Amino acid sequence: MKKTLKIGSIELKNPFLLAPLAGYTDKTMRALCAQQGASLTFTEMVSAKGLKYGDRKTRKLLELLPGETAGYQIFGREPEILAFAAEELAGCDNMVLDLNCGCPVPKIVKNGEGSALLKNPELLYDCVAAMVAGAQRGAGADPAGNPQPKPVTAKIRMGFEIGENVAVEAARAIEAAGGAAVTVHGRTRQQFYEGPADWQVIAQVKKAVNIPVIGNGDIRCGADAIRMMDQTGCDGVMIARGALGNPWIFAEATALWEAGSGSPSPNADERIDMLIRHIREVCLDKGENIGVKEMRKFVGYYTKGMKGATAIRRQVNSINDAETMISLLEEMKG
Repeated sequence: MKKTLKIGSIELKNPFLLAPLAGYTDKTMRALCAQQGASLTFTEMVSAKGLKYGDRKTRKLLELLPGETAGYQIFGREPEILAFAAEELAGCDNMVLDLNCGCPVPKIVKNGEGSALLKNPELLYDCVAAMVAGAQRGAGADPAGNPQPKPVTAKIRMGFEIGENVAVEAARAIEAAGGAAVTVHGRTRQQFYEGPADWQVIAQVKKAVNIPVIGNGDIRCGADAIRMMDQTGCDGVMIARGALGNPWIFAEATALWEAGSGSPSPNADERIDMLIRHIREVCLDKGENIGVKEMRKFVGYYTKGMKGATAIRRQVNSINDAETMISLLEEMKG
């Protein structure tokens, strides 16, 4: 019997999660990955201040599909505002509240948010503790009347500066503050996404804390996810860029985890069919004008390595209607 991943009171069907990706993990991408086996997906990161001050775009990011198994990832640095956000979201249909302590983007870091929290473990502790308290205050109850607070988790990097490793210290602060799990990305902030991820850091954190540890970084296929678990002992794997244009990565990982053999890789026609489905569903959700523009970036991921893909990528950048884009993609099929 395979060991499932349990985060607080939530037991997931498998240990493979879709990471929050700004500009990518909207409702449609989350649904496609969940249908392929992702046991928990995350929204794009949500500003705690945006929630506090009623920003309309922030509220839009919180929309979930009926029955969706998803978590909200929150960013901020002020404990009282993070506590408000956690209390506000504690009664929603999301499964987990995750604090972003890993975003490397300058506009986030310059405000002391995201991976900048790794510079200050005391503040990191205060932020997680505030979210835990907020989630408890806003908790709903089970049928017996017992409070059911949302688990609070955090996603970290190994450090801020190149060569720095504060992951164990940060993870211990998160655990001490009441965090239910920690996700570790084996790169520093200064690396952004360059160079290989250091999986040994994930193993170090796993040995140092008692809460579940979820590994992240350089998962490009299902076999990578299994290898990460074998090499680090981590309890789960969060897949980020490896899922772009490749929701099947979750089916591959789950098949290997359950039976030791992977699921068949999709052929070119199947990849095109999934891309077309993705286009239609995004346009249905967001309208054709926004949907087509947002899907341009996905075309490159889905068609990578296909004959004629370079020319297609150039052409879609000037297309403004869904049916023209879809007709062009249909021509790629054998």
